[in-house]
Amino acid sequence: MTYTPQTLAARAGEEAAPHSGRPLIEGIAASTVYAFDSLTDLEAALSGSSGLPFYYRNGTPNAATLERAVAALEGTEAAVCAASGMGALLGAFLAIAAAGDHIVADQQAYGGTFALLTAELPRLGIEVSLVDATDLEAVTAALRPNTRLLHVEALSNPLMTVADLPALAELAHAHGARLSVDSTFASPALLRPAEHGADLVVHSLSKYLSGHSNAMGGIVAGSRELIESVRLRLVRLGATVSAFDAWMTLQGLKTLGLRMRAHAGNAQAIADVLSNHPRIERVYHPGLEDHPQFELAQRLFPEGYGGMLSFELRGDLEEFVARLRGKIPLAPSLADVASTLSYPAGTSHRALSPEARAALGISDQLLRLSVGIEDIGDLLADLEAALA
Repeated sequence: MTYTPQTLAARAGEEAAPHSGRPLIEGIAASTVYAFDSLTDLEAALSGSSGLPFYYRNGTPNAATLERAVAALEGTEAAVCAASGMGALLGAFLAIAAAGDHIVADQQAYGGTFALLTAELPRLGIEVSLVDATDLEAVTAALRPNTRLLHVEALSNPLMTVADLPALAELAHAHGARLSVDSTFASPALLRPAEHGADLVVHSLSKYLSGHSNAMGGIVAGSRELIESVRLRLVRLGATVSAFDAWMTLQGLKTLGLRMRAHAGNAQAIADVLSNHPRIERVYHPGLEDHPQFELAQRLFPEGYGGMLSFELRGDLEEFVARLRGKIPLAPSLADVASTLSYPAGTSHRALSPEARAALGISDQLLRLSVGIEDIGDLLADLEAALA
């Protein structure tokens, strides 16, 4: 039987046991190392044939449970946890590209990803070209014989552009490259990139998958062969997730379907209101009809567009933020059950020059709103009071 993402998330981590009286919730495996009765058992663990844990950096029972759950949600053969979303991206990039290879990536990538692509990978001999991923002709022109990877965000941070995943997958594969998709803003409750041709799907665990700002980690999902290559890099780099963070993420994952439905509904309602407010210059949300990829977003996101939106404010930013104090806090992250506000020019994209930010469309008046699951009437009242 095929279950919906909501059911898969709610049952995440449940395993059949040979006896009754088992714990309903898996416990935290705190041990950093495991003992074996024989050399044969030890070899079976280290070779991977037994699937048993042996050392914390190589994997824990909690991480393994989370990996199975996310692979099931994404519809992929396997997944591997990392210490952070950035660690997951680095593991994915290094699993596919090496010195002398070339990566094409969306110029609208998250600021941390932008820095990794433009400052760190070139130091390893990997060439990177940044393009507008919504311009398929520009993507095609950027692809080279040595291009190994095309990387995009399903919904970009912070301007909410929508990547045409089926078209990009076709382009990448036609040129002998892979497609990796950062789907952090969407979550598998709303989008499963592998269904549209993506080879690797990346998430920051601290965002929607955990959902409560209390766990750090990243995860990569894909084919078993690719994931084992990613895992090898993560283990060698020491970039694997802790048992506690994996366990905490799994607890949040169980309510993913319910949370994403509330996030998406609230964000759509707020986008509709703000787009008609005199103090708002522009709203960036794929559910608005004036969004440049509105029709594509409708096809890719039939269950909603997630809880993120950005807007350009007319007037004093400091005053607006101050009026929201104690209601919608200023916080440099996203995807909590409570709404938060962020300032991209000073947080995610602070490493870029003012000229570079302007070229990407990230103005000094831009604010990003991570819409929570609060009552929509209360949220709108808070925002309208701050805008008065």
